[in-house]
Amino acid sequence: MLLILEQILNGLQLGITLFLMSAGLTLVFGIMQVINLAHGSFYMIGAYVGATVAAHTGSFILGLLAALPAAALVGMAAEALIFRRLYDREHLDQVLATFGLIMFFNELVRIIWGRQPLFMDVPAWLNGNIELLPGLAYPVFRLAVIFVGLGVALFLWIMFSKTRLGMQIRAGASNRAMISALGVNIKLLYTWVFGLGAMLAGLAGVMAGPILAVESGMGESILILTFVVIVIGGIGSVRGALAGALLVGMVDTLGRAFLPGIFRLVFDSASADNAAASIASMSIYILMAAILVWKPQGLFPAHN
Repeated sequence: MLLILEQILNGLQLGITLFLMSAGLTLVFGIMQVINLAHGSFYMIGAYVGATVAAHTGSFILGLLAALPAAALVGMAAEALIFRRLYDREHLDQVLATFGLIMFFNELVRIIWGRQPLFMDVPAWLNGNIELLPGLAYPVFRLAVIFVGLGVALFLWIMFSKTRLGMQIRAGASNRAMISALGVNIKLLYTWVFGLGAMLAGLAGVMAGPILAVESGMGESILILTFVVIVIGGIGSVRGALAGALLVGMVDTLGRAFLPGIFRLVFDSASADNAAASIASMSIYILMAAILVWKPQGLFPAHN
């Protein structure tokens, strides 16, 4: 029972990391109608800047405070220089342009930081385990990731539901020409939204830094899961991004943790491990297909 609870927490932590990625990406696609394959590059930039500053200062907080504006500024510069020219283009043009950005950012990271991975230490005040239940000790840093993600979800809900900026963003997604006619600088608004999405990706990169190796190309693997999350949750929906991320995190983590044991009840250990690994890798795509059969627009499409 304790093992199940621990894996549920691991799934929640993975889901929250995916939410930080998918929230920014679903905003950009839902509002600007731009397919941004380079979103994982902002995740990578956040991780690299955070790891570098933390290593030089000895402070995880300073690394976090440096990574967020760095990712946001790179995102805003990319929007102003490149994405702004893609809004009225075909999706194929957007895919080709953003794929080129992936290669550009990966090579830029190799030029600046080299090819060797960086490793980010867990801050001392978040190191160690906390006993949640008798016999269930869980890493404090992973719990911190969960609470940070939930705080971001609350912030986004307040911003979009209760603030004038959120109202303008929703209006800009519905009718760009009308909100421009009412005096809103739609170009600046889009730049801010893109910067917010890049900053959330950078935050995800910093929070993943102490758990994963920080290396060139690290954004591509998580980007695939991020697109799965967006499709499951509903394109353009932050609420859907949260629901989809938690579902994907749980299914992926629980599948990898428990399928080998279940398969060993029927097959020999080697066959069970191979079959379980394959099915666990497929599980999130099976989940996505099942949800799309049930609700083709995702769980919480943006117009809801």
